[in-house]
Amino acid sequence: MLAARAPTGIGMLGVALAFGLTVVTMAYAVGHISGGHFNPAVTLGLWLGRRTPGRDVLPYAVAQVVAAVAAAAVLLVVAEGRPGYRPGVTDHRAPAGLGPLAIGLALTLIHLISIPVTNTSVNPARSTGPAVLMGGRALAQLWLFWLAPLLRAALAGVAYRHITGETGAEPVAAEGQDVADAPVRDGEKIKA
Repeated sequence: MLAARAPTGIGMLGVALAFGLTVVTMAYAVGHISGGHFNPAVTLGLWLGRRTPGRDVLPYAVAQVVAAVAAAAVLLVVAEGRPGYRPGVTDHRAPAGLGPLAIGLALTLIHLISIPVTNTSVNPARSTGPAVLMGGRALAQLWLFWLAPLLRAALAGVAYRHITGETGAEPVAAEGQDVADAPVRDGEKIKA
């Protein structure tokens, strides 16, 4: 992991904060459009928790993987120019507007705990991007970087339904948003 290497790297804390705060930023920036689906495991868990329609699971996963490969390609181009480089959602009862912060900080904590153990990737799409570009061992190990997060998300989605009794009928992207001041187009409110 290039960014964490001492003495000039940002360290494990920096990497964990980078992942967590990136999710916070993106969830606030585009979460209202997609429900903050950046991770196929999260999408699977939301579907099994009946919080997102089944018809969206495959298109979301494909978009997440394509975006991850594109992002990894951009990072590869940037990192290759560096000397010494070597390739190597929330419940509706949660306080409105704090979902992305809770998710991002939870991701930060996950990375702080597990970077020393596995170098951590809890997003299968994010794992796929670099693995496709690196090939070899990275591709050979990719199955586990899909299986583990998907199993955890499946367990969480099913457990959520049974613990809360929720049907997941309301759309995820509209939760926690105040639509009273929603934009108006042609005299009619734009639906969330």
